[in-house]
Amino acid sequence: MAAEQRLQVLLHHLKTSPSQTDCTIHDTSASALPAPIQYVMDNDMLTTEQRDFYDKNGYLVIPKLVSPDKLDHFRYSFERFCKGEIPKPVGMTIMRDVAIAKSEFVPGQRAVTKIQNFQDVPELMAYCKLPEILEYVECFCGPNIMAMHTMLINKPPDPGTKSSRHPMHQDLYYFPFRPANKVVCSWTAMEKVHRQNGCLVVVPGSHKGVLLPHGYPDWEGGVNKLYHGILDYKPDQPRVHLEMDTGDTVFFHPLLIHGSGRNRTSGFRKSISCHYASADCYYMDKVDQVQEVAEKELAEIAAAAMKKRGITKIRKISLKDIWAAKSRLVQGEVVNLKY
Repeated sequence: MAAEQRLQVLLHHLKTSPSQTDCTIHDTSASALPAPIQYVMDNDMLTTEQRDFYDKNGYLVIPKLVSPDKLDHFRYSFERFCKGEIPKPVGMTIMRDVAIAKSEFVPGQRAVTKIQNFQDVPELMAYCKLPEILEYVECFCGPNIMAMHTMLINKPPDPGTKSSRHPMHQDLYYFPFRPANKVVCSWTAMEKVHRQNGCLVVVPGSHKGVLLPHGYPDWEGGVNKLYHGILDYKPDQPRVHLEMDTGDTVFFHPLLIHGSGRNRTSGFRKSISCHYASADCYYMDKVDQVQEVAEKELAEIAAAAMKKRGITKIRKISLKDIWAAKSRLVQGEVVNLKY
C-alpha cells in the first residue's frame, strides 16, 4: 500500500504545470541584456531617457538652461568687444563673413561674425564656468574638466551668396586630444534659433562612426576661413533641425555630423559655445591623416599671428601646441591636458 501511495505522489509531481513550480528560467544571453551606455558617465544627473537618447543620437537638448539675464551679459560684453571697449587679447581669433568683409559695412557689432578663443576675456569666459553648464558637462567628461575651445557666433544675414551657412562637419577633425567619448560641446542659443535664421542641423547617430576626410566645399560665392566640411557628404542622410528657444543648450559628441543653414532673416543670430574635454584625456603624438590639412592651415595662421607680434624664430607648430595654449581648467584638477 505504501508503494502505491509513493507512486501516486510521483505521478502528481510529473503532472504539475510550470506555473505551479518555483523554478524560473532566465534568459542570460547577451541579446537579452540591456545595451551598455557608452557615451555618458554613470551618475544621477541625467534621467535614463536622457542617457539613452544621447547614447543613441549623440546630442541632447536641455531647455532653458541658461537664464536670459546671463545671456544679456554675454551679449553686452560682445558688443563692448566689437566697439573696442574690451581689448583683444593675444590668441583671440576674429572672423568676418567672406562677403560682408568685402562690403562697406560699418565697423562694429554687425561686422564681426564670430570670435574664437575668448579664454582670456573674463566677461565671456564666465559662460564656460557656469555651474548649470558644468553639471551637465560632468556627465560626459567626468569631474576634471578643461575648456578647450570657445566661440561666440554672430551669424549674419546672408548677403545672397549663401556664405552664412556652415558645411556639415565633425568637430573632432580639429582636435588633437582623445578619447573622443570624453569630449563634449555645449552650444547655447542666445536668442530663438530656427530654420529661417540658420539653426544647427545634426545627423543623429553619426557619432558612432569614424572621423571622415574634410576640406573646403566647392561653393559658389565662397566659403569662410576654416569652414571645412566633410568631403563627399551625402545629403540624403536623415537630419534633424535643432530649433531652440533662448537659453536652450545642446550638448553633443565631437564625432556628430552637424552644420547650419544660411540666415535668411534681416537680423544676426547669436549663440555661445565651449568644447570641453576631460582633464584625463591625452594629446596625440601625431594627428590622424585626415587631420593634416587642418593642422597645416591652423599652424600657418598661428605663425602669421606670431610674426605680427614681432616673433621671428618660430619652430614647427602642431595642433597640440595650439590647443595647449588656449585650454583652461574650469573644474577639478589638471591631469594630462597640461597647459
